[in-house]
Amino acid sequence: MLALGAGGCHGLSFHLPPQTRKCLKEELHRDVMVTGEYEVSEASAPGIRTDLRVTDSSGHTLYSKDDAKKGKFAFTTDNYEIYEICFESHGQSGNFRIPDQLISLNIKHGVEARNYDDIAKAEKLKPLEVDLRRLEDLSESIVKDFAFMKQREEEMRDTNESTSARVFCFSIFSMLCLVGLATWQVFYLRRFFKAKKLIE
Repeated sequence: MLALGAGGCHGLSFHLPPQTRKCLKEELHRDVMVTGEYEVSEASAPGIRTDLRVTDSSGHTLYSKDDAKKGKFAFTTDNYEIYEICFESHGQSGNFRIPDQLISLNIKHGVEARNYDDIAKAEKLKPLEVDLRRLEDLSESIVKDFAFMKQREEEMRDTNESTSARVFCFSIFSMLCLVGLATWQVFYLRRFFKAKKLIE
């Protein structure tokens, strides 16, 4: 199992042995555009194929390609959750060894996934205006990240305070139970010793 980094652009390659499955996971915010470009090296034996699946943590398929060779995919996240990109090798190798397939994957998300050349053509922007738009989008992305981190910090603080309050109440309840049990033991033993006439 592999994990993608926290940046906006990831280019990586790895080897996929026959009859195996490798997945890459990443935690993404809501309404984030994700684009990917992949290439699978050709297997030297017939009957070997590699399937590609992109799913969210609920199991919904965002992109699927059987016998993936080379291509692109894109999607926009609906919720804050973990997204998974999986490559799986299928087929029988027979009596000879099949070399591992080389998977090349380039993932972009957020500001990096936007095509500013198309935006420049559509809005007839000058190169300086395109750079300013890119900086504006990057600044907005950073502000959103900070707002999200602040929200998560507030949620964690509320959870900590709630947990502390519950632990405090449980501690008080435990102490009251112990005091009650100790008091009952004292009275019980006193009555027992009186019944045995060991004390007056």
